[in-house]
Amino acid sequence: MAPPDDSATAMVEQYVKLAAYNTWMNERIYTMCSEIDDDERKLDRGAFFGSIHGTLDHLVLADTHWLARFTEDPDACLPRDSDGNPIQFSGLDAWLYQDFAELRRQRKQTDAEIEKYVAGLKGETLNSVLSYETRRSGTLEHPLWWALTHFFNHQTHHRGQLTTLLSQLGRDPGVTDLIWHMRK
Repeated sequence: MAPPDDSATAMVEQYVKLAAYNTWMNERIYTMCSEIDDDERKLDRGAFFGSIHGTLDHLVLADTHWLARFTEDPDACLPRDSDGNPIQFSGLDAWLYQDFAELRRQRKQTDAEIEKYVAGLKGETLNSVLSYETRRSGTLEHPLWWALTHFFNHQTHHRGQLTTLLSQLGRDPGVTDLIWHMRK
């Protein structure tokens, strides 16, 4: 399955821009969430991962998990506690961080790792096959470009849920469009 565009360089640039957008949006979301009481952030609101905090935590967990697959270095991208020790988890719905400040620290670190990873991408690697194991489906394989597209889409999907939850609390997330961020 080849990329939909013959220009691998353009696709790499797209991922670089998506990583920058991801960092920008996460900082905006976390700033808004820092103004919410911890109990409010953790209140189950019926979202996929229950609460605002649960959704934020899931995104960190999923992003670090994907980074480990992309970099083929599971230890380098593991979520870590404030002492730098890897956090063990049982599934993608497990909470890694009860403390919001710790969660925000890991989010910033993860976003920096995402930007670093995509900055080092080479167009010729986008068609390479990413192979990984899952508990549910066993071995899966995709072209790297397809997995990267899923990775960024997954983030956007859950941030959309977060902006809805924040809006329900009377918090206006403002313009969240990718094109708005790219106007700079």
